[in-house]
Amino acid sequence: MASPTGLTASSGLKAAVEDGPYILRPLLEEVPLASDGSDSNVKINCVEFHDGNLYIGTSASEVLHFVQIPPDSNDVTGQPVYIQASRLSPVYVESPTSRSAGQGVQEILLLPRIGKACILCNSTAAFYSLPELSPVSGISVVKNCNWIGGVDLNDAMATNGVVGATGDDATILLSLKSKIQVVRLADKVLEAPKVTFAGSVLSVRRDSIACVADSRSYALLDIHRQLTIPLMSISTLDETPVEDVGRVQPNRDAAADTPTRPGPSHSSTHSGNAPHHKRNVSQNDKSSSPQPPSSPVSSKSPEPRSESKSPSPATDKPLPLPPSDDTPVDKNVEPTKHQTSIALKPHISSPNPEEFLLVIGTKLSEPGVGMFVSLDGEPTRATLQFEKYPEQVVVDGSNFDMASSRTSSRTGFGDEEDCHVLASTSKESENGLSYGIEIQHINAGQEANPKKHWLEARGFSKEHPYGLRTLFGRGQFRLIEIVDKLSQRRFSPFPRPLEASASLRRSDSRTALSIERLSKEKELFERDDSQDDDSLPEGWETTRNTEEEHFVRRLADVGTRLAVWNGDCIWWAVRSPLIIQLDALLDEACPEGHMADMNKDAVYAVLKVIRGRDARTELEYMTLDYLRQKAGLLLLINILSSQREEVSEGELGDLEKVLVDSKLDPRVVLSLIPGIRNDIIEGKQGIWIYAGVKKIAESYIGSVRFETPGKKALQNIELRIMHFSRRFLSAWRKRKGFGSVPDEGEVFRTVDAALLISLLELDQRSPRRTRRGGAVRSELNDVVDKGVDCFDRAVDILESYHRLFVLSRLYQSRKMAGDVLATWKRIIEGEQDSAPEFHDGEQRVRDYLKKISNQALVQEYGIWLAKRNPRLGVQVFADDEGKAPRFEPTRAADILRAEAPDAVRYYLEHLVFAKGLTTYVDELLNHYLDVVLEHLRSSAASRERVMATYDAYRALQGPKPTYHHFLTESTPPDGEIWKSRLRLLQLLGGAHDYDTGAIAERIGSLPADLLVPETIILAGRQRRHDEALRLLVHRLGDYDTAVSYCLGGGCSVYGHQDPGRGGGSTPDTELQRRLFQVVLHEFLRIADVSDRIEQTGALLERFGGWFEVEEVLGLVPDAWSVDVVAGFLTGAMRRLVRERNETVVTRALSAAENLRVNHDLVAGIEKKGPSIEAQD
Repeated sequence: MASPTGLTASSGLKAAVEDGPYILRPLLEEVPLASDGSDSNVKINCVEFHDGNLYIGTSASEVLHFVQIPPDSNDVTGQPVYIQASRLSPVYVESPTSRSAGQGVQEILLLPRIGKACILCNSTAAFYSLPELSPVSGISVVKNCNWIGGVDLNDAMATNGVVGATGDDATILLSLKSKIQVVRLADKVLEAPKVTFAGSVLSVRRDSIACVADSRSYALLDIHRQLTIPLMSISTLDETPVEDVGRVQPNRDAAADTPTRPGPSHSSTHSGNAPHHKRNVSQNDKSSSPQPPSSPVSSKSPEPRSESKSPSPATDKPLPLPPSDDTPVDKNVEPTKHQTSIALKPHISSPNPEEFLLVIGTKLSEPGVGMFVSLDGEPTRATLQFEKYPEQVVVDGSNFDMASSRTSSRTGFGDEEDCHVLASTSKESENGLSYGIEIQHINAGQEANPKKHWLEARGFSKEHPYGLRTLFGRGQFRLIEIVDKLSQRRFSPFPRPLEASASLRRSDSRTALSIERLSKEKELFERDDSQDDDSLPEGWETTRNTEEEHFVRRLADVGTRLAVWNGDCIWWAVRSPLIIQLDALLDEACPEGHMADMNKDAVYAVLKVIRGRDARTELEYMTLDYLRQKAGLLLLINILSSQREEVSEGELGDLEKVLVDSKLDPRVVLSLIPGIRNDIIEGKQGIWIYAGVKKIAESYIGSVRFETPGKKALQNIELRIMHFSRRFLSAWRKRKGFGSVPDEGEVFRTVDAALLISLLELDQRSPRRTRRGGAVRSELNDVVDKGVDCFDRAVDILESYHRLFVLSRLYQSRKMAGDVLATWKRIIEGEQDSAPEFHDGEQRVRDYLKKISNQALVQEYGIWLAKRNPRLGVQVFADDEGKAPRFEPTRAADILRAEAPDAVRYYLEHLVFAKGLTTYVDELLNHYLDVVLEHLRSSAASRERVMATYDAYRALQGPKPTYHHFLTESTPPDGEIWKSRLRLLQLLGGAHDYDTGAIAERIGSLPADLLVPETIILAGRQRRHDEALRLLVHRLGDYDTAVSYCLGGGCSVYGHQDPGRGGGSTPDTELQRRLFQVVLHEFLRIADVSDRIEQTGALLERFGGWFEVEEVLGLVPDAWSVDVVAGFLTGAMRRLVRERNETVVTRALSAAENLRVNHDLVAGIEKKGPSIEAQD
């Protein structure tokens, strides 16, 4: 019913948008104006209301009295009913003037303080009792009265019936032809002084200062001091001399363009804490005798009236009739040059105790101007402009106890910031002249482009101007629209039967899995609820609907004192709550409900109005949430309905913030997004949201078919919508644990599931090169790592997307070690993982097993790992630093023998080589021997390779490494068989106890020349040193090892000798000497002459001390050059010289020692001296 940008015409009877500061609501319809029920031209002239009594004055000189019947407590609308109590024909004195005017009831002035009402009918004022309007005796009627009113607007009781005001009388002003009579009365007239001011037709009073108007101009009047301050003329075309103000003016003809209007001009009403001026009585009015008039013109404000008063008049004094010598109208007086043919009705109102509002103009068809003046007659603020000169004007700024209707900040006068001026006027429209009410802020004149609103009744043919008045009493009723919008209602995201969804099981396994899981979760949730609480009673939803309505109704009750009428209908003019204003704009933004063609700018304008606005009342708090929710849904629906339209990231970001701040249940938002909506969990009592928001959401859902399979539906969603969903859900996820979220369990289970789907879809669509380090992948991992409420559903989602590694992270968030390992096992064994992130899987399993304390789980996956990677798997059983209890070697070995035989060798190696447990040496030796023997028996190539190794080693020119070193270097890195042989040689040559005979027997099953090193070691352990040296020298050609064998006393060949073994750390010298003798004989029998000479010479030179010279010379062939044994002989000579010198030194040392001993003996004897031994 308002246009925010200016005055616009309504087309036909189409309902206007209620986006202005006021709305109309029916007070009484089809008023029986004519007593016979005929459709005559009877009109409503005035309306008044007090204490449940409605009084309607008509042009048929009747007052209709209706009594208000309060609504029943069960009435949802809360609208009272009015029953006609009487039809009164007020008394009036017929005169030529009244008969020609045909005015009817001109004014009804209620004086509830004294229980009376004054009714002006056909220029006759009469008094009646309240509320039934019975005639009052003792107070006579007053004829030839132009106007009644002038109650003190500063008197709260006189103007709005507020309890607590003092006094038991009332003071009114009667406008007579030549004067204004100030009447103070109670049960009778107390006093009736007169103020000289002729021809007044309207008066509004603040204490002793009245702003009055005659037919041509305005003036300020001090009714006690009788001071007059002339103001401006009503018509700017009229120039009334100052000396003519307050004098009787000659009759003037109406302007040619002015329509005939029956009845006198109605005075305007006031705002703020003062109602209509026609019913005002000063709360401290103790009338005194009129004072002598002072200067007729004064620029000074009159002094306050003295509190003293004259004696009260005699009891039952009748109201004096107008004196016969009132200044008559001189019919022969011609209009002066200042008189014009323009007849404009004066309008006076008072917005506050310090100001009056006056309206001036040129003619009715042209704009009018509202001017504000102080009690001194000085301008106070910028003027207002009306599109046409108004029929009536009201200033309203009464306290508004609902969410404020202000939609923008203004700079006003203190408490009047929310004050408006309402004017009954007309405008041209496409259908001709249209009548309505023009509304603007009281400070609109300060704006460059003042905002005006147009108010008219919906669905009502406007053929006459609207009547407008501030009533004495406040009407209370309920805005049912608020109840309809803000009552919580159950929202169903799946209004259609689930058959369509169920059919998806056949076409999309992912959706089928989702539906099945959701069904199970819902059943589980309802079962758990039934265990905690009683089952929902039958009709619980209806009961809750009633409770929700009852809760909002107390916020929807509103009061107003503004009445509007036209024809036979009367409406309340109600301050429009913010929710009705802005919701109307949101509805208007969608032409005919087409949200795809929505005017987004209008929606953003609404959001701009409420942005940063703090709620001051409960209703405003709900209003702001409601508007944000509805605006957010409209914008989202618009985006979803026109997905090809470009939408900036900024708009999506703003939309996300609006929806999050609105606290709208995120399940409602998700219900609009295909694919994701399948994961909504409603719970037992469902989803409850504002009814107005529910209507929008269900309207869209009902118009869209969501039967596309879930997977395909998700693929059809644009990336920007998916990113919006991700950000929106992430923001909601941060609200976990706040406690202010209704249905927290279902909400966050839905949020987590939907967020997981959004992230998986976005990650799946991301370019492969950016996936691993992208923000989406990082957020996905973060969501999973922190845990989700919809755990079972999350498992199904991740399974459907084949994201096994992410699934394992989900299990880790719940410390479900068994499921983590099972998932990793699936990945390692080759099951599909759409985004491979699990690298070095077996090693990660190994590391993870160290961190868990469940020994059974460690054993299970240790065995599995040992089967796949024996070397790595045995580390699980060998680890002493894990959280699980350590495995005893015996038990671990038994487990591996039974479950992972291939890993036994590695575990035994750990026990023997790392732990030094010699108990398992024999078993490990046999294991190595099994491997080597089996391989050599089964592979001729391997046998040839072994023999070739011997030949290759023998062919090496000296100096050459030992055969063991040569064998180690020539073993391929991946040759497990050859590594086993090296380990075998290491164990055979080590200081371990094992069954030498058994092993020798097994080795003997192969040709003797095949495992030569092994045979040498076993021969040495069996004290067959000659055989060992023979094989070393002649079969292997490992001369250095033969020498080492001699030095070691035959205890070690290809291993590390234990110093503690054999009873001492030093080998037996005689055995060493004998072994050197043997090796010398073997060197002398080397087949290759050059090798023989070389090795023999080297042996004698290096280890000549182990040989006797005579023996060596006897063994060395005479044909050899002396150079071969030169080194040996030189060494022998040096040893002989050394031995001789050592003997000399030894003897000298012995002699010195002998001298020292003898000296010590002599010194000791001398010290003791002689002693005598007595003979027994």
